[in-house]
Amino acid sequence: MGKALYRKYRSQSLDEIVGQEHITTTLKNALKQGRISHAYLFTGPRGVGKTSIARILAFEVNNLPYDEQGTHLDIIEIDAASNRRIDEIRDLRDKVHIAPTSAQYKVYIIDEVHMLTKEAFNALLKTLEEPPEHVIFILATTEAHKLPETIISRTQRFSFKPVPNSKVVAHLREIANKEKIDISDEALLLIAQHGEGSFRDSISLLDQVRGAHQNIDESVVRQAIGVPPNEHIERICTAISSQNATEAMQELQEMYDAGYQPSQIAQSMGAYVRQDILASNQTDAASLNLVRQLLEVPASSYPGAYLELAVLEASTSVLPVPTK
Repeated sequence: MGKALYRKYRSQSLDEIVGQEHITTTLKNALKQGRISHAYLFTGPRGVGKTSIARILAFEVNNLPYDEQGTHLDIIEIDAASNRRIDEIRDLRDKVHIAPTSAQYKVYIIDEVHMLTKEAFNALLKTLEEPPEHVIFILATTEAHKLPETIISRTQRFSFKPVPNSKVVAHLREIANKEKIDISDEALLLIAQHGEGSFRDSISLLDQVRGAHQNIDESVVRQAIGVPPNEHIERICTAISSQNATEAMQELQEMYDAGYQPSQIAQSMGAYVRQDILASNQTDAASLNLVRQLLEVPASSYPGAYLELAVLEASTSVLPVPTK
């Protein structure tokens, strides 16, 4: 079995990182000048490179060649979701005083650090206040707002951003060329849009569709990821704008019958309405409210019912006629 593409093309140095140059440039300059912090905090959405850069930084701060597996005795990765109790952090606090085995620094990477309990945070804080000189902490989280301010204030914080679609597409094209994958630019753009700024998710999706067809176009990708065709989305949005609730619900039912999931329909509708707002350069309360409701569909316990309610409510509001 071949290696997954996202692992095969995982960056192995700060120079190879794409889309987070505002972070990698600062880190590279700090390394050159020997300005090493005892604690870093990486925040941002999933799949944008927080853990990858944490691993690379752990190796580069020690002047070590990057191990493809990302492993070293003095580089310890901890998943806070499964090691969140105070006992685990107390054990870590005891072990940090042990000198590195062979590296200059012992680096602790704590992923999803927001999952720690209050007691565990308090124990970690004591270590961050007076860390041994040979220890570096790299904390990563998707939910920085859940961290105590006392923890944040003792770290150098770096905010990761979703990668622009243009950079994701360019990177996917490089991979596709190397792997001899025949795929259209439109299909790559759809993959990037579906990945929502995440290289990892986008590359995984490219890996998923590459075996589906010899010549991969937009329709192949749509079928693979369950994204409704544009004509379906345009028809339901036009029905909503025309205040035709019956037609809108019929179109929604047709998409259900075709096997499309509520979350995917909502995502496509939201993107369509947002693009229409940008194209017309006009905003109105009804459109904004619809987008807001559509964004909430995937997180709902009953996404189908929530989507239907959003469509019905929008069909009785005054929406501008789509410009597309």
